[in-house]
Amino acid sequence: MQTTFSSRRAGRVSLACAAFAAALFSARAQAPAESLDPYVLTATRTPVAPGILGSAVDTITAAELARRQINSLAGALGGVPGAPVFPSGAPGASTALFLRGANSNQTLFLVDGIRLNDPNTNYELFLGGACVSACDSLEVSHGPQSTLYGGEAVGGVIALRAERGRGAPTGRVALEAGSFGTVQGAVSARGERGPWGYALEVQGGHTDNDRPNNAFDSGNVVLRLDRTVNARLDVGFTARSFHGVYGSPGSRFTNDPDNEERETNTLVTTFAEFRPTSTWTSKVVLGGQDRRFVSESPRPGRPTAVTLVKNRRGVLDWQNTFTGIERHRLTAGLTAEENHTRNTGFGAINRRQSLLAFFVQDEFSPTETLHLTAGLRSDDHDTFGRATTGRATIAWLPLPERLKLRASYGTAFRSPSFLDLYGESAFYQGNPDLRAERARGWDAGLDWYLADRRGTIGITWFDTRFRDLIASTPDFRSVENIQRARTRGLEVAARTRLPLGVEARFAYTYLEADNQTTGVRLLRRPRHSASADLWHDFGGGFSAGAGATWVAQREDIDAATFARIDGEDYTVARIYAAYAASDRLTVRARIENLFDETYEPVHGYPQPGLGAFAGVEWRW
Repeated sequence: MQTTFSSRRAGRVSLACAAFAAALFSARAQAPAESLDPYVLTATRTPVAPGILGSAVDTITAAELARRQINSLAGALGGVPGAPVFPSGAPGASTALFLRGANSNQTLFLVDGIRLNDPNTNYELFLGGACVSACDSLEVSHGPQSTLYGGEAVGGVIALRAERGRGAPTGRVALEAGSFGTVQGAVSARGERGPWGYALEVQGGHTDNDRPNNAFDSGNVVLRLDRTVNARLDVGFTARSFHGVYGSPGSRFTNDPDNEERETNTLVTTFAEFRPTSTWTSKVVLGGQDRRFVSESPRPGRPTAVTLVKNRRGVLDWQNTFTGIERHRLTAGLTAEENHTRNTGFGAINRRQSLLAFFVQDEFSPTETLHLTAGLRSDDHDTFGRATTGRATIAWLPLPERLKLRASYGTAFRSPSFLDLYGESAFYQGNPDLRAERARGWDAGLDWYLADRRGTIGITWFDTRFRDLIASTPDFRSVENIQRARTRGLEVAARTRLPLGVEARFAYTYLEADNQTTGVRLLRRPRHSASADLWHDFGGGFSAGAGATWVAQREDIDAATFARIDGEDYTVARIYAAYAASDRLTVRARIENLFDETYEPVHGYPQPGLGAFAGVEWRW
């Protein structure tokens, strides 16, 4: 939850924040430092220590989100530089992400190793309503990533992955209630028994939100099972399902009394990792997705308008990694995918698409302080044709374990949708001759690793150019590859332990995003955005924190007149606290929209006011 500050209240806000910070710094107890993440997977498809990566990657652990009392996917991404999140309504509403200024349909969500979205399968309701479970890890790889993951990975890749259960069996039950009729809970269990590892979380909740016909009911299930067959073979299974029912009143100018949206999105994978030799690892993933979205809009005196969207996807991904050549790690494989989309809305879509892709990558470390990667990929679609992409990165450690300089260059694409290619109506005709949207981008930056593992400060300048963007023809009766755009800017991220044990996380993004064909700024790309979070363990089982985000200088569309307008600037604040009464029992409380201000990330769609929530968690 978030809140907006008017200028006349800036002094009061600053005073409150200063008082809270003073309380933090005056505390005597110190929390232990968080260790750096041991490796990341998304940037290279292989486990790599962050200290030698040439890519800009953010990682967020389930433990950190639990400490900050954030369990939504949208809330988790809100603190990532270059990843502004804009909901079209209250929690549960369709939510867009503009990673590095790319269009909302130019970011790939990778869930448990398979894609969640494509041009015909939206992620917006999943992002607006799904939870991040206690067994999940989250990685954000910035910049063009199509060389490893194919289409839509233009702004980058958001990877949500259920982690293997390890260690002694544990479990927890959590309940929370609060403002807006909110009630939610979670049950989870994880651990190891012999060769088996397991992780399971079931979550569910209800909130009325803050407007008529705006209730949101949701359920989430995440399951992962692993078995070590022998020293050379591991097998496993994942299942993840999200179900949401959202009362959708539209903008505040509409206030529709009975519109409703329902979505069920299920992804299942089975996988096997085989190590025939000490230098060769082969992993196969078989996955499937089934998504069903229904929008109902009753109309007085007329039949209810119903839109049904069904998306089904089957995926085979086979990856091989070879380390038998000194200082090289070679990765190669293929991805085969079959998907079917039926959409009874505009365009009346009922189409299938197949693709087959081959990729290869070399990670080369000529010295202990220089690390290079280079890769190529070819995606062949039976709809619009072939797309070939490449990517290269460099990481140089002039001061090992203290300073890393890095840079990357890559190309990417977004496939045309079935509506773009084949849609038909009385006023529209798709264009089967469309090409994929293309992008090429580079970035350069540094990571400074603080002494005594106290954290990291990262700075990145990025520049991405887009061509062949798909847009309406002048008569709006079809679409063509007729536009170009450019996004560029600065990302700053810091994560550190301040004096007296205060854990701090900070992110800032400066973004210029322009449509070079029309000469106007791209919508909903803020020129400035920032977030900060402070947390401290005061000892005796008590801990507390505060967070804020700030968005400024963006353009939007007026929800009533559809004219281009300057979007409002807003700052968002929250506080939270927890008391561990014992090793098993923890009580938590938080306040969202601390100053009870109104604000609209998307014009016409107000966010809920001040909300207070309290919960309890029991572990065993």
